[in-house]
Amino acid sequence: MKRIETLRHKMIEQKLDAVLVSKPENRYYLSGFTGSTGTVLITRDEQFFLTDFRYTSQVKQQCPGYQVIQISQADPIYQAINQKVTGTIGFEDDFMTVENYGLYSSKLEAEMVPMKRLLEDLRVIKDDEEIALMKQAQAIADLAFEHILGFIRPGVTEIEVANELIRFMKSHGASGESFEIIVASGVRGAMPHGVASEKVIQPGELVTLDFGCVYRGYCSDMTRTVAVGQVSDELQSIYNIVLQAQETALAAVKPGVTGQQLDTIARDMITEAGYGDYFGHGLGHGVGLEIHERPSINQAGSETLRPGMIITDEPGIYIDNLGGVRIEDIILVSEDGYEVLSSSPKELIVLPT
Repeated sequence: MKRIETLRHKMIEQKLDAVLVSKPENRYYLSGFTGSTGTVLITRDEQFFLTDFRYTSQVKQQCPGYQVIQISQADPIYQAINQKVTGTIGFEDDFMTVENYGLYSSKLEAEMVPMKRLLEDLRVIKDDEEIALMKQAQAIADLAFEHILGFIRPGVTEIEVANELIRFMKSHGASGESFEIIVASGVRGAMPHGVASEKVIQPGELVTLDFGCVYRGYCSDMTRTVAVGQVSDELQSIYNIVLQAQETALAAVKPGVTGQQLDTIARDMITEAGYGDYFGHGLGHGVGLEIHERPSINQAGSETLRPGMIITDEPGIYIDNLGGVRIEDIILVSEDGYEVLSSSPKELIVLPT
């Protein structure tokens, strides 16, 4: 309920009499509801959950403190809202469709006002419970990485590696993967988002693994690049450059720094090594209920880091017809610096062939 009270303070600041929340991540953040259909309505002194017959029992179990309002075609949602709200009602302008906006604005008696990412402003700072859940999500991913090192070998396909990661993480408490797993071996390593394919892993290749899991709604995220047998001197050199850039940017994480500043640190190092044209994405991003959320850790990242933010640090170099390297940690911004949530080693691991 503390999150709802914090939201109410923001509502008063923005002169909102109520807010309407349907985006799954925002809805979960406020209510804990894990189903697929429902709308949260928060007024200055009450909170309602509007859903159909399929989910009313689930809401009663998962959402203490909420009054459940059952809606249907005969009792549409806008009628229920009109009975509870007058004045102004905030809506998720980054989520509500044009069609739904047209429907609500024509049916609601309250004035609809864009919330302008009000809930994302709350979600960007993780509380102690959220941090604990994300640490557990990352612990599962780290265990999965340790496990998969014994699975990767010549003759195994990338998709087999991805499926084994998913199986392992689910068997250790995850509800699923936090995004489509990237397993990019050999020349496919030049694809930053090279999701697992039927390609067979060969001796002498690097394999980039970018994966994470969802634990009680919260995401983990990590990337490691490993060698299957000995790799070329050039690939070894590229690995060392990426690792140095990653660790140098990591050391600069602290409150008051911007995402743009962190990105520049890593980008300048890679550029000075002669590979600037081969690092074409941002250094990182925020993580939480969504795998990509605020703050942005890139050249457009003007938001200042604050304690409680969780971000990634993931530079890479990608060269067509050769391969690529990316190394990523997930990081909690602390009061005086940072805490790395990933525990997997970052030196180049050479697997037997």
